[in-house]
Amino acid sequence: MRDVFHHELDQLAHRLQSMTGLVGTAMGSATHALLNADLRLAESVIAGDAQVDDAQRDLDERAVQILARQSPVATDLRVVVAALRMSSSLERMGDLARHIAALARLRYPHHAVPDGLAPVFEQMGEIAERVALKAGQVIATRDLDLAAQLEHDDDELDALHRQVFLTVCSPEWTQPGETTADVTLASRYFERFGDHAISLARRVNFLVTGDYGPGEATAGPELAPSGLPG
Repeated sequence: MRDVFHHELDQLAHRLQSMTGLVGTAMGSATHALLNADLRLAESVIAGDAQVDDAQRDLDERAVQILARQSPVATDLRVVVAALRMSSSLERMGDLARHIAALARLRYPHHAVPDGLAPVFEQMGEIAERVALKAGQVIATRDLDLAAQLEHDDDELDALHRQVFLTVCSPEWTQPGETTADVTLASRYFERFGDHAISLARRVNFLVTGDYGPGEATAGPELAPSGLPG
């Protein structure tokens, strides 16, 4: 019975890894759609978010079944509870990719991001894909050194987010209001994507050490392209 139980716990980790792959791919595609006004790709990301939602529901149902059948304690209980929380973070990461794709669709056939900021958003997209990949590796290996690297990646996203904010607040910024809103929202989505990845890494740190580390990332509601929480 214990072998079956631990196999079920391993399956939770494998499903979380699969979700990191889904959200990383979604963010890469959403970034491409945003920068290239690619309507078909944007629609694909938006439709594909249902797969992430389904994966979260499936994982959560399995975790609840484990809690009901096995009554885990100590480290095993932390694994199950952490899996539930991590699946929620990954679902939100998928939502953030969907929000970016929705911006691309909203402004089609025009580009939501002006040429001057395109390199910044391209870099943010590359970092976001990287943190999703590393998050999956951290879940698989529980490598705390790799988890610490995610903190530095998130710092890069934060710095780029500040750069976008300073740009739109500068006297030289002459873009219309809707463009200002678009780039501010998009930048925020990338920044929050990184925060959720950090939350995952800190939960793994807790599983290994019993401590969250320097401080657990908080993840509040993100604004959808409509301006409403989504």
